[in-house]
Amino acid sequence: MPSTRPVRSPSRARAPERRLPLNAPVRAWAMSEWALLPLRVFLGVTFAYAGLQKLANPNFLNAASPVSIQSQMIASARISPIHLILSHLVQFAKPLGLVIALGEVAIGVGTLVGLWTRAAALGGAVLSFTLFLTVSFHASPYFTGADIVFFFAWLPLVLAGGGSRLSIDSWIATRAAKMEGAPPPALVAIPFIKVQQLCGHFNRGRCNAREGLRCEAAVCPILLGERAPMVTRVTIDSVDRRSLVLGGAAAAMVGTTAALMGGAVAAVGRAIGGAKPAVGPNQLGATTTTAAGAGKTTTTTNATTSALGTKLGPASDVPVGNAATFSIPSSGDPGIVVQAVKGQFEAYDAVCPHAGCTVGYYAANQVLACPCHGSQFMLDTGAVINGPAPHGLTKLNVTEGPDGNLYLK
Repeated sequence: MPSTRPVRSPSRARAPERRLPLNAPVRAWAMSEWALLPLRVFLGVTFAYAGLQKLANPNFLNAASPVSIQSQMIASARISPIHLILSHLVQFAKPLGLVIALGEVAIGVGTLVGLWTRAAALGGAVLSFTLFLTVSFHASPYFTGADIVFFFAWLPLVLAGGGSRLSIDSWIATRAAKMEGAPPPALVAIPFIKVQQLCGHFNRGRCNAREGLRCEAAVCPILLGERAPMVTRVTIDSVDRRSLVLGGAAAAMVGTTAALMGGAVAAVGRAIGGAKPAVGPNQLGATTTTAAGAGKTTTTTNATTSALGTKLGPASDVPVGNAATFSIPSSGDPGIVVQAVKGQFEAYDAVCPHAGCTVGYYAANQVLACPCHGSQFMLDTGAVINGPAPHGLTKLNVTEGPDGNLYLK
């Protein structure tokens, strides 16, 4: 009686055994959906909240505010490794800020509801890495900067997707399969030996579906499904097309809802004064003129050099308990001078050593603080009270001259 064992070519019979990287099981990316659910919820809520907070804050797009996107870009341009690119983008700060805010809302909502999760996670990773390069690149130690942590937190969702739990993507895939009469795309993790016991193609360590080659998990057409070689897989193009159509419709609906929500939050934030317009300190040596009939106000700064040092402006521009800003001639950095006690002036380079934002004076607790990441500095020495700034501010020697002006030595 002739043998029913499939004929194999010698070359195929000696095919080396395939292994996945790190000996990972087939479709390992699909086995962690429950473990990824808390991460998905956290990232989704965080990014949606961050975007809505920016839209509700009138100072975010106000170039005159020290916490605006423009001020943050100018400050970051001094220390960012991509400062050449960043300095050219400052002129587009307002549209970029709007894109970032809306992008965070879209990424957050997409991740939270599980819609196009991989695309949303990829967008979140790109945005986080961009913020790392522009804002927190010099954070020390590196883990005090949140952006690099968010970047790596997004990578599991980029690699594994959002899973099928609390996911619109999963609902769409199930719905598309049902409309085509195909079985639902449920994922079940079982040992490979159980697959061999149940598989009709398994024959004494060989796979009849692969012309008698060794049965291996890494190339098993049953486990790989649509990722298997074309000759051993079932075509599911029609299901994919329906998934694309349903996914596009769901994305349009969710996107419209998110846009309306973002617009409503922005309107409410401005209506109830969620963030008051910023009032910055005086500019030392500034003179203000108004063009006749034009209603246009211009401000110029005058600084001269004398034996006492560089003249910054009248000491009266710095009332007791208040601060004033000036430009440091040697570096171009912003400087800040405070008169907390009558006749006693404390001055510093106002660039925060953490990420380059400009610090301000908070009279309520008499500290200098960074509005971007919360670092606080002692008024009398400039030393760090709390981080993430790695060291204190650079102290400047500013004194009051006999003519009533302040001088920088």
